Amino acid sequence: MSDTQPVNNAPGSSEEELIAVRREKVDKIRALGVNPYGGRFDVTTNAAEIKADFAEGKQVKLIGRIIGLRDMGKTQFFTIGDVRGSIQCMLTRKAISEEAWALWKLLERGDWVGVEGETFITRTGEPSVRVASFKVLSKALRPMPDKFHGLADADMRYRKRHMDLMSNADSADRFVKRSLIIQEVRKYLTDRGFLEVETPMLQDVAGGAAAKPFESYYNALKKPVTLRIAPELFLKRLLVGGFPKVFELNRNFRNEGVDRRHNPEFTVLEVYEAGGDYETMADMMEEMITSVAEKIFGTLKFDQYDDEGNLRWTVDLTRPWRRADYNDLVKEVAGADWFDLTPEQRRDRAENELHIQIGDELDDTAVTQQVYEKLVEEKQANPLFVCHVARDLVPLAKANPENPEVVDVFELVMNGQELCPGYSEQNDPVEQLERLKHQAGEETQKIDYDFVQTLESGMPSAGGIGIGIDRLCMLLTGASSIRDIILFPQLKNRG
Repeated sequence: MSDTQPVNNAPGSSEEELIAVRREKVDKIRALGVNPYGGRFDVTTNAAEIKADFAEGKQVKLIGRIIGLRDMGKTQFFTIGDVRGSIQCMLTRKAISEEAWALWKLLERGDWVGVEGETFITRTGEPSVRVASFKVLSKALRPMPDKFHGLADADMRYRKRHMDLMSNADSADRFVKRSLIIQEVRKYLTDRGFLEVETPMLQDVAGGAAAKPFESYYNALKKPVTLRIAPELFLKRLLVGGFPKVFELNRNFRNEGVDRRHNPEFTVLEVYEAGGDYETMADMMEEMITSVAEKIFGTLKFDQYDDEGNLRWTVDLTRPWRRADYNDLVKEVAGADWFDLTPEQRRDRAENELHIQIGDELDDTAVTQQVYEKLVEEKQANPLFVCHVARDLVPLAKANPENPEVVDVFELVMNGQELCPGYSEQNDPVEQLERLKHQAGEETQKIDYDFVQTLESGMPSAGGIGIGIDRLCMLLTGASSIRDIILFPQLKNRG
């Protein structure tokens, strides 16, 4: 199947026929002595700004794509816009020259123009721009998707994102909101003295998480490298080097599955603060997320929908957020005696009483984790800090001083998924090496020994977090799939 679906703008016209007609118009525009692909046009505002602070009589210069057009003879009403919004414009025959009018008659939906004029209110109360002059910026050869139905094929919306953005106002708004969320997250951190840094995407050892990396080869240095799965170990090197408050907001890559919550290339924020611990990081996440939500959306309540568009639940971010120990949460759903049972009894209860599928390869810790994921995490709508998980699950965190079998961490869970882990970071180099060896098993080549050696130079005690920006954007925009919040998600080739 071709990646390009026919889009008809006129009855009986194929896309190829419409393109042929538009090519003829390009030639006619050139024959008028006009460049159909524009040039410089100095703007003073945009459609969204005009509407947000509308007043009659303002002189404005803006650009936009023609997304609607009503030909009323000597008066032309048309709408131009971009991803931030649109506004109606009015052009009259008497306002422009004969040559300009001939040029205008060669334009249609999909073309980009710059307009100059004055704001006014129509008799029907519509904020508009009375056009005094215009400039062609781009004559589109391919027609826009149908004005009323947009792209009916969901897969095509991901493959042809530009068409999705020009025809689907909800999608365009979602991606504008994503940009604003990221902007506000950065502002929150920089206002509090954190320094943003960039660490390597290509790494000798893929560390900082347990995940399968993408592998490559560096020809100039004659060595294998991997795309990073996390920036954590390099950011901790910066703590050692003297960056007390540091963050990175960038891409991670994991060569694993693709589904509605996972994309192999995804955006993560990692933050580290010398002198902090998992509790100070929890406080920070609670404040940062609610601050971003209120500033951009003006609310702390967000409806969430399933794949069919049905309301699943409403997530309420009102503070304070609940904090509870992992073991206590498991006992709430699996029985108060869960941790008093033998491993065999736990497996039996999970399978036969709790009706959770347990693979033969799972050890006892993983059985409990499976119960937690299915009965706690996936059913949790509102924010919950899940604290003190088994130490084997988090080798880069400090053990709890009162119970060394667990570590001082939290997992922030909401909307049925983990959004953010936070640690009291392990800074004892001897203990860190032992924990990494335990995690690696026989594959000790996966240990970043240079990182352990760096810890020997002294890393201050610190708190750290890693938050999935894509999942945060899904939550705040109500997107049910990560593909709806990543501009260009990874997809299978179409055969």
